[in-house]
Amino acid sequence: MSITLNDQDKLTLRTAAWGAVSLMSAAGAAGSAHKVATHGSIALTSATGLVGHVLTKAPKGVKYGKTVAELADQVLPALTAAMSLLNKQAPAEAGNFRRTVTVAIDAAARTHQGEPSPTLAEMARKITEALDAA
Repeated sequence: MSITLNDQDKLTLRTAAWGAVSLMSAAGAAGSAHKVATHGSIALTSATGLVGHVLTKAPKGVKYGKTVAELADQVLPALTAAMSLLNKQAPAEAGNFRRTVTVAIDAAARTHQGEPSPTLAEMARKITEALDAA
C-alpha cells in the first residue's frame, strides 16, 4: 500500500520528531546540548521507509518559543498527532515513527557517561508518554 502525506502531515511528523530531539537537547544542556542534538539528529536521519523520507529535513519556519515549556507545548501534542495520523493511514509506519523517535531519544540520552541525568530521563518519559497517547 502506498501512502502519500500532504505538506501539513509532513510538517506534523517533522515538528514532532525534530522537536523531540530539541527537547532532549534542552534537557541535556547541563552536559553537552550539542552532543545530545547531534546524536538525536543522526538517529532521525538514519530512519528508513516513509518516515525516513519525511524526516530527512528538519521543519522549516517552526517557531518553538523561548522556553522549554513553550517548546513542549508544541512538540508533545505533535508527537501524539503524528502517531494518530500514521495509525490511521499506515500502521506499519506508525511503528516505524515511534521506534525512530525512541531511538533518537535513547541516542540523545546516552551522550553522557553512565546513566542519563534525571532531567534527560524525565524528558524522555514525557516524549514516550506523548507517543503512546495516540
